[in-house]
Amino acid sequence: MDQRRSFLGDTSTNATDASFSFNGGIRSQFDNREVSSLRGDDKRKHSERRSLNIQKSLQILDDSVSSPSLRSRTGGLRRASYAPKSLTPSSKYDTSVQFTPSRTQQFSQNESQIGRHMASSTMYGQSMLTNMGEEFTEEITTTNVALLLDEDPGISACRGMYRDFLQCMKDRPSETQVFDLLSDYERVCQEQVVYMYKLVNRAASRSEPKYQKTFNMLHMLEMEKHTWQLINVLFHDRLEKELQDMQMAVDDISPLTSMKQSEQQAVTKLFDKDSTIRESQLVIDWLEKCAHDVMDNYGDNVKFFSDRAVAWENTLHKLKKSGGVTYGNERPLVTEMDPDAPFRQKKMLDDLDQEDEGRLLQYLFICLRAGQIEKAKEVCKSHGQAWRAATLEGWRLYHDPNFEGPNGQIDPVVGNPYRVVWKSMCWAMASDTKYDVYEKSLYGALSGNLRAMLPVCKSWSDHVWAHYKVLVDIRAETEIRTMCAVDKSLDIPQEYWDQPSDPESIFNRIEANENVQRESQDFYHVIQKWVILGDVEKLLDVMAQWIRGQENTLPQHLIRFMAHVVLFLRSTQHRVNEDKCNVVLEAYVKYLIEEDHKELVSFYVSKLPPAAQVHWYALFLEGITDVDEKQMCLQLAEEVCLDIPQITKTVVENIRNKSGGGLAAGEGLSLDVTVTEEDKTKIAAIDWLVFDTAQRAEAMKQANAVMRTFIAVQKLTAAREVFNKLPVDSIDIIYRNWHLQTGTDELSADDENAIREYLCTKAYLDAMDGFNEWFNKFHHTKPAEPSAPHAASFTEKVAFEHRLKQYDQELERWQRGLLAQTENTTKLIYNVLLFANGGWMVDQREDDSDSGRKQQLESLRQLTIPRLCFLLHDILHKTEQYGACLQIADHVASEQFTLYKVFRQDELQHLLHLLRESSVAVLNQNKDPLGYEIE
Repeated sequence: MDQRRSFLGDTSTNATDASFSFNGGIRSQFDNREVSSLRGDDKRKHSERRSLNIQKSLQILDDSVSSPSLRSRTGGLRRASYAPKSLTPSSKYDTSVQFTPSRTQQFSQNESQIGRHMASSTMYGQSMLTNMGEEFTEEITTTNVALLLDEDPGISACRGMYRDFLQCMKDRPSETQVFDLLSDYERVCQEQVVYMYKLVNRAASRSEPKYQKTFNMLHMLEMEKHTWQLINVLFHDRLEKELQDMQMAVDDISPLTSMKQSEQQAVTKLFDKDSTIRESQLVIDWLEKCAHDVMDNYGDNVKFFSDRAVAWENTLHKLKKSGGVTYGNERPLVTEMDPDAPFRQKKMLDDLDQEDEGRLLQYLFICLRAGQIEKAKEVCKSHGQAWRAATLEGWRLYHDPNFEGPNGQIDPVVGNPYRVVWKSMCWAMASDTKYDVYEKSLYGALSGNLRAMLPVCKSWSDHVWAHYKVLVDIRAETEIRTMCAVDKSLDIPQEYWDQPSDPESIFNRIEANENVQRESQDFYHVIQKWVILGDVEKLLDVMAQWIRGQENTLPQHLIRFMAHVVLFLRSTQHRVNEDKCNVVLEAYVKYLIEEDHKELVSFYVSKLPPAAQVHWYALFLEGITDVDEKQMCLQLAEEVCLDIPQITKTVVENIRNKSGGGLAAGEGLSLDVTVTEEDKTKIAAIDWLVFDTAQRAEAMKQANAVMRTFIAVQKLTAAREVFNKLPVDSIDIIYRNWHLQTGTDELSADDENAIREYLCTKAYLDAMDGFNEWFNKFHHTKPAEPSAPHAASFTEKVAFEHRLKQYDQELERWQRGLLAQTENTTKLIYNVLLFANGGWMVDQREDDSDSGRKQQLESLRQLTIPRLCFLLHDILHKTEQYGACLQIADHVASEQFTLYKVFRQDELQHLLHLLRESSVAVLNQNKDPLGYEIE
């Protein structure tokens, strides 16, 4: 954030903030955010940490004293400052682990992007755990312990985020609240990050592979939180700019330009009028805020402790003790204590001071990288380097408010009138090889020297920050030299102006850098890149490609994040590629379905096009079996205005078509009373259409379709269960609904045909139930005739006669019951064979909307009618009603019913054979072959 202040010279913080109202309140957005609980405000904990740091410092001091390399030192104060990690010649003061994820791991050439992402997050998680120390001593108990025992603690701990994000959207439904919604997203991520830190801290001592996934999840959530911050600030600024442009076009206001401007005024107006430079500064602010968050996580790890605020106290102590004279083999130390003494005299500082100097410069750069220039100045002053704090003040832009007009008093002049001289000196220091790498990067950042900053940039974020610092610096400097009178006696070298200052070329350079080339392909960094560049179409294209190419391997929370990014873009952009948006949203819906997030599916399905809504919600409902859950899902769908009738219809059609949807060949099949799991699924599907009475006509049509398939394969038990799914008042409800809709009682052709088919099915099921009862009565309830005893006694003969008399009575009773059952069954079968108004399964009105149904009805007639004729003949023949058997031929041959048309040739031959047997039996009864009495 201080990069912006580097062009507005005002020693007052309040004045500086006030002069930047153009940023849309972005500073207040950053500064007013709820401070992470990772920092901890409790004084007791702070005191304990400070005490521990002092103990560690003393330990390092003891180790240093005992080290052979330091035993030759004589006297003096040996102060050891606690450093964040051990310092080695190969990694001297490496700050990469302090505020950015390290990229020191080696990757194979064939490693996937997922692997790279996980490798990055691994290093990040480990470095964070190493340094966060006592910040998270809270014990994980009760439910959280159970998470550690889970197969994937990270996934389990974050499962609630899906519901949280949905709740955020429901709480902020208006488009005017879209940026508050982004802040809510960020808050959810932050809360989860805090929770994950506690979980990770608990699992830090465990080496099981599953905990590595938890580290990865923590890294992803951190990256997502930062990306929401970036989207929030950039799109907020862009939207405000659009509104300002529209207002200016309406008011026809053209900004006036005056050549008599101060440096501060020129840069302020540049930020007001140039959206590119303003957005670039917002990117810098964002990167510094991210670094500041991580910097706070490390807290006191980079504190420096000293008895007094004196620079180079060990060197000073030795000089006072020796009087400036070097004895023996001691290295020559500086004899003067001014800041330039080591370079002017070409002599050394004391080893401990040199080491502390390096740590100080390292920490100063960390502060600058995190936008904490005021903190850097405080550290300089507290370590006796007030002169260095003064060098960090030279960037302030010059402004004399007294030239703006008399106001009755003289206002103080702000900024550095010799800023160009200061900047030239900073550039020279940053380019001088004799200075420490962090000192060069420190002044390189202040003077816009990219080459000086890159050696300490270890991550993608560091590189973007460095490049954008230079971009803003060059643009502002150009504006100052255009609009203001600048002394060019000590001008900046040409190399300054030749540095890259175009956003797209900057990212091309970063992606070509071997150190961060792989990191630049991280999912979140790619999204951040296109957000920064403002290329929404390319952003959508990249996310859609990820979904199409590696949907099954993408991190789950990345899909959630991308889906909400798409929804945000839809609400703020006038034109987006809907097809690409839908690809991302469908992937998220698919994930929610697979992971059984029942309460969430309907809302996100409602964001899809109508056809996709029907497809995905129907697919989701297919897996719901509990009746209460079915009702809940339909209620949720109704709340978001989904097309419930079409969806439930599709559900039933999908389920019944899974086994082909057509009629199976049913010849030669016997009655099947078993109901398989697949059959039960088809039967239960009808429930979706029964909940709403307005869908009763569709319920009847779908039930008819399912019953047709069951009847074709002789699964009459299953067909009866389907039939029973429809309430008995369904026909009345259909007529009533139609009357309410049209005001007439004449149904549409498809509804009328559905009712007729429903009645035909009822007639057939009743007939088959009647036949089953007859069959059971005829074959299983006939009383058994008692056998006559052999050489029986008188008593046995009397008992036999009694049993025989009882048998005759039971047989008579059975014959009467059988006759009644035969009459009833015959009647039921004839209800099918002689179905009124055209015949069984024959539509009364033409309806060409479903040609497949018409073919199925014809096939069902061909399967069923011959079968019923044979059953009817069997019933009548076995009950010796031969005349009635012969009457079947009359009905089959009747042109009124044209039953003969549904018989195959072999079936007609079989029927004639049966009739021949009945004719022979009639002749044996002294009747003519047709069953009539012979006169």
